[in-house]
Amino acid sequence: MTIQEGLYRIWLIAKREFYRLSHTPIYFFSMLIAPVISAVFFLSLMKGGLPHDLPIAVVDLDNSSTSRNLIRQLDAFQTVKVNIRTASFEEARIAMQKGEIYGIYFIPENFSKDAVSGRQPTLSFYTNGTYLIAASLLYRDMKTLSVLAGASVGLQTGLAKGYTEDQVMAQLQPITIDGHPVGNPWLNYSVYLNNVIIPAFLQLMIFLVTVFTIGSEIKYATSREWLRLGGNSITVSLLGKIIPQTLIFTLLGWMFASLLYGYYAFPLNSGWFPMLLAIFLLVVAAQSVGILMIGVLPTLRMGLSFASLFGMVSFSIVGFSYPLLAMHPTLQGVANLFPLRHYFLIYIDQALNGRELYYSWTQYVSLAAFLILPVLIGQNLKKALLYFKYVP
Repeated sequence: MTIQEGLYRIWLIAKREFYRLSHTPIYFFSMLIAPVISAVFFLSLMKGGLPHDLPIAVVDLDNSSTSRNLIRQLDAFQTVKVNIRTASFEEARIAMQKGEIYGIYFIPENFSKDAVSGRQPTLSFYTNGTYLIAASLLYRDMKTLSVLAGASVGLQTGLAKGYTEDQVMAQLQPITIDGHPVGNPWLNYSVYLNNVIIPAFLQLMIFLVTVFTIGSEIKYATSREWLRLGGNSITVSLLGKIIPQTLIFTLLGWMFASLLYGYYAFPLNSGWFPMLLAIFLLVVAAQSVGILMIGVLPTLRMGLSFASLFGMVSFSIVGFSYPLLAMHPTLQGVANLFPLRHYFLIYIDQALNGRELYYSWTQYVSLAAFLILPVLIGQNLKKALLYFKYVP
C-alpha cells in the first residue's frame, strides 16, 4: 500500500467515524456532555477554594470572660462556625453523631482560674474523622487556637511576675516560623485537585470511548467492513478510527486548560505550550491504553469493565490524593503504567513550579511511549476483528 493510498483510506474511515459519532447519542454524551458536566461540577464544588464555616459545637463548662473570648476567637477563623454552645458534652456528642457538626471544642470547668494559677488546664477537641477534609481543617484551627491560648496565658503570667514582653516571648516562642507554601500559596483545594481530577475524568472517558468504538465493531459484526476500508491494514484502520476522537478529545482538553489557567487564573508558571502538549499526549496515550484493553479482552462488556477499573484506580494511584512515596514499592512501579501519573508530574513541574521544559522530558517521553501498545497488540486485535464471534 502506497502512502497516498494509505492516507486516502484513513480519510475514508475517518469520514465513516465522524458519521458514527454524529449519529450515535452515546458518543455525544460520553465525549462532550459527561466531561463538561464533570468539569462544571468540580469547579463549582470547590469555587471557594477552601471549605468555609464548618459547624462545630463548643462545650463551655467554665463560662467565664476568658472562655467566652476564646469562643469568639475560634468563631473568627474562616473555616469554623460555632453553631452550638452548650454546657452538656452529651448534647454535643449526639449532634456529631447526627452529622450536624464536624467537631467539638471542650473547655473544662475552672479553666480561667487554673490557667492563671499555673495548674495547666487541658483544652480538648474532637473531630469526626469520617469527613477527612473537614476534620483536618477543624483540627488545625482548634489546635492553633489552643496553642495561642496557652501563649496568651503564659504572656500574662510572665508580665505579672515582672518580666518584659520580649523576655516572655523569647521563652514562649524561641523559634519563629515563617511558612511559604510553594506552588499553591493560597492553599486552594481547587488549584490542587481540579487540575488533576478533570484530566483524570477525561482520561476515563477516553478509555471507555476507545474500547466502545472498537468493541461495538466486533459486537455488531461490522469489523470486517472496517478492515476492508483500511485495505486490511490494522494500522490504517486504527488511525482512521482514532484520529477523529483524538481531535475532539484534544480540543476538549485544551478548552478545559483555557478554563483552568485562563478564566480561573490557576498557576501556569511555564506558559501554555508545555501543558497543551501534555494534554495532547495524555489523550493519545489514553487511546493507546484503550486499544490495548480491547485487544486483550475483545468483548465489549469485558473491555468496558477493564477500562472502568483501570480508569478509577488511576484517581488514587497516581499520587495526588495519597503520596506515592508512602505506598508499597510495587505500587510505586505500577503507577508508571498509568498515563495520568506522568501528566501529574508534568503539571507539578511545569504549571506549579515553572521549571525548564528540559527537566520534564522523561515524562513527555513516557506519555509518548504508550503509543507502542497498539503495535504490540495489533495482530491479536486484527484476529479478533476478523474471526471473533460475539456471544451475548
